[in-house]
Amino acid sequence: MNMRRIVAVLAEEAEQQVRSRVWQLEPDDRALALETEAGLRDAVGPPNVQEALPQIKRLEHLRETLAVLAISLARTHGRLAWFLSGALNALEPVLRWRALQIDHGTSFGTVLPKPEDYTEAEDAVRQLQHALTQITAEPG
Repeated sequence: MNMRRIVAVLAEEAEQQVRSRVWQLEPDDRALALETEAGLRDAVGPPNVQEALPQIKRLEHLRETLAVLAISLARTHGRLAWFLSGALNALEPVLRWRALQIDHGTSFGTVLPKPEDYTEAEDAVRQLQHALTQITAEPG
């Protein structure tokens, strides 16, 4: 699935742009990025907490992260929007996941993810949290 790899590339690009001052976050973008990081942190907790949850709850939490990212994306433009768009794109497979078995009929193209898929997506969200923290750090 490579969510972690995609997010790592996004994070590195964002951090590089901030370090080289190509991307200078305005106060409103900094506040939105911090708000987004907090929303992601609220949705997906530490590995030991997430892994103890039933898969249906893990999927709910991952869907919440997509909502956090989408709402933040709707509230900004420019580089922060591009970064958030890339994050949403990386986590896009979550949109096709389901946690319930199908009795009969079709499931609208959804799939049952493996436990390691949940872990990968949650790790990618934590990487996003870290990246948002890094890019919003005051330059020093």
